[in-house]
Order: sequence, then structure tokens, then C-alpha cells
Amino acid sequence: MDIRFLGHACFELSDGDTRILIDPYLSENPKAAADPGELDPTHIFLTHGHFDHWGDVVDIAKRSRAHCVAILELAQELQREGIENVSDPNLGGTVSFEGGWVRLVPAWHTSTTPKGTVNTPAGLVINFGGKTVYHLGDTALFSDLLLVPKRDHIDVALMCIGGHYTMDRHDAAAAAALVAAGTVIPCHYDTFPPIETDAEAFKSDVEASTSSQVVVLQPGESHSA
Repeated sequence: MDIRFLGHACFELSDGDTRILIDPYLSENPKAAADPGELDPTHIFLTHGHFDHWGDVVDIAKRSRAHCVAILELAQELQREGIENVSDPNLGGTVSFEGGWVRLVPAWHTSTTPKGTVNTPAGLVINFGGKTVYHLGDTALFSDLLLVPKRDHIDVALMCIGGHYTMDRHDAAAAAALVAAGTVIPCHYDTFPPIETDAEAFKSDVEASTSSQVVVLQPGESHSA
């Protein structure tokens, strides 16, 4: 599986003909590595509805007819926007798709969409291409992160480190110890001044205190899992 970092918290996971796009904040992202029109996902998964995660989901989903998976309230807003291929799990729910599945797990955060829909944030546990990827979403450090790897071994964790709106790199290092992923890829940092941080210091801290490898990607770069 190829994991491409598109900037902020947006990733594209691809294997064969399946392309999963997560949190497509692109057209208004000053550090986006792709234009929304360049992407042709088969699936779009959302962690929550803040503008910097909701992003271009409506336009991309309408054009690509991708299968969208989002927590109930977000799914309902997508349907009101005229998107038909939508699944609407709640926390703990699993949606299967050809070649894999995605499960929503708790994230400790807040969320309201640009149009005012209040929704509960989630993390995404994605089994696909023979690997399990955990996108933590926007979250603070909290102890229930420890429960996720008790059910599934996490091959790759996509983890926010920027602070201010989410946990900072120090709390994220503690989160990495709880999740115990084989590989950790940091995200949600350096997009705006309040979330500027030192990703290399995060890498050093995690690798010194856990068995996880940290891969720091610049927007547009990829990692093969």
C-alpha cells in the first residue's frame, strides 16, 4: 500500500485500483500537494467536520462518485448536498468495502462543519492492502488510545502533533507509546503559525522511547507500507 501525504491531515492510501482519500482539505490549504481536480478517489473517509478536514469533500465526491464514509451527522450533510454513495456509521461502527474495512473510534476534540452541523470527531482504523492504518484524527492525548491496538495491530499511525488545536508533539510522543504502531507518520503541523512544531524532535523522542519508526513526510511525499 502507498501512503501519500497531501498536506495538513489529508492522505491518499492506494493499492491497485482502490484509492482512499482522507480529510481532503486542499483548495484552501496553503501547503497542499495536490489540486482537488487532480484526484480521483474510489473512497473518501472523514474524521470530522472542521473546515480544515471537510475541505473539498463535496466537490470531489460529486465528481468522482466516491464511496464516502463519515459519522452519522456528517453523512447526513453529505446526502443533503446531493451525494448518494454514503455510509453513516457512528463510533464503534465498521463499514466494509471491497478489499477492506474502516472502523470509527473515539477522538477527543470538537467539531462543527462550515454549514453548522455539529458532529462528534472520530479516528479511523482502516484495514486495506493487507495493512491496518490508524488515522487518529484531531485529538488530545487520552487513555483510550490504548484500546485501539488491543483489537488490531496498527501497522501505520497517522498522528497529529501540531498542538494548539490538537495534542502537541510531546503528548503525541506519549500517544505513540499507547498506539504502538510499527510506523508513525506525523501530520497536522506547520500549516498555520499556531501549529508550527519540530517534527524531527518528535521523531527523536518517539524512536528513543518506543519501538515505532517515525517517517516524516513533506507534502507530496509517499511511504510504502
